[in-house]
Amino acid sequence: MEAQIKHYENKLAYEIDASDLFEALNNGEKIMPLDARKAFGFEVEHIPNAINLPHREMTAESTAHLDKDVLYVTYCDGIGCNASTKGALNMARLGFKVKELIGGIQWWKFDGYATEGTNANKGGEKIECAC
Repeated sequence: MEAQIKHYENKLAYEIDASDLFEALNNGEKIMPLDARKAFGFEVEHIPNAINLPHREMTAESTAHLDKDVLYVTYCDGIGCNASTKGALNMARLGFKVKELIGGIQWWKFDGYATEGTNANKGGEKIECAC
């Protein structure tokens, strides 16, 4: 039982869902969505006010301007993409506080939240799922 409890505590320590991220952003918490995809994906569609730093470009130099007191939430396309996992690992190795967004931008949109970019989604309409 103790191992199972630790497992779930660890998941919550390192992952966040779209609803919790949205709430934290609206409450003014020191949290920043970080799109770990290549620039062209970010340009097409991203979480509002997110920054784009592709996981392959994360270095001490490319992150030097970032505030280490902020919690960065890495994301990518969704469950078929691991850029957010690679980005979270890189950011943690660089000494940043980081969590990974469960389901990426796809689940952000499923929960009805707006996006920005050339293919922006105004949000407001929750896409139903069977979960």
